Amino acid sequence: MSNSIIETKNLFKIFTVTRGIFGEKKQLNAVNGVSLKINKGEALGIVGESGCGKTTVAMMLLNLLKPTDGNILLNGKEVSSFSQHDISMSIQPIFQDPYSSLNPRKSVGNIISLPLRIHRLADSKERRKKTEKIMDLVGLPKRYYNNLPNQLSGGQRQRVAIARALIMKPDIIVCDEPTSALDVSVQSQILNLLIDLQHEFNLTYIFISHNLAVVEHISTRVAVMYLGRVVEEKDTQSLFNNPEHPYTQALLKSILIPDPSVEKASAQLGIEFPNPLDPPSGCVFHPRCSYAKETCKNEAPKQYCCGRDLIECHRFH
Repeated sequence: MSNSIIETKNLFKIFTVTRGIFGEKKQLNAVNGVSLKINKGEALGIVGESGCGKTTVAMMLLNLLKPTDGNILLNGKEVSSFSQHDISMSIQPIFQDPYSSLNPRKSVGNIISLPLRIHRLADSKERRKKTEKIMDLVGLPKRYYNNLPNQLSGGQRQRVAIARALIMKPDIIVCDEPTSALDVSVQSQILNLLIDLQHEFNLTYIFISHNLAVVEHISTRVAVMYLGRVVEEKDTQSLFNNPEHPYTQALLKSILIPDPSVEKASAQLGIEFPNPLDPPSGCVFHPRCSYAKETCKNEAPKQYCCGRDLIECHRFH
């Protein structure tokens, strides 16, 4: 029996894109056959360049986008069999920008307690009590209960967003770049808060980020995406110590080291990110890959799996 709390099987999301008023319609394969399995209490980091499909996967997991094809299983059952009400009881998001994800006209207390009101889980007195308790957990003093978001700092606003996600006691939190809009000095505070909350409530995280240092800090497993595909997935330590896919290797070379005496290695990615409306033939990474051979240009690689680890590259066949 599977231990996974949430799972995707061969997930696709295709958008139809029109260029200009009279332009031809083209298909954009934003997510192109993604299979992920996340166990209870894990933190899966999803990384890759902008446009690789990370956020689209997150939106489908939250049931905010419907898959074109494939399956999403929540506790072994098809997500399509649940109502949005039931899904929101189990999965909650923390969005990227705390400046735009909070209603500027509502007080902190109203924002955090909104899920309780929508789901009619408590009367006003009980809602106030639960809201103040969750505020305390995320490090927000009760005196901010009646404050508006514009009276808070960026870090405090993100704590409000975290409190709003936790108030329903969900099993899964989808974090879409939750620290990228914050000052570096505040990022570590929010990350440590998320880690503490995960341990306290046995939360499962799906953590989307461009920042590999952040992903290494918070994730137990990492999936690397490129043009809608997962090209490598491993536990965090193995992936950072021994990256095998050429794209993963290039990503890790791009990490900046805060030491001026250490020369930064070239990522060797060559040309810019390809046009997703007109992806390369064969292995979509081959135009940027220093290991590419003729086979790579003509044939798409199959996924090589070893236990839960995965790599999609001709070099491993």
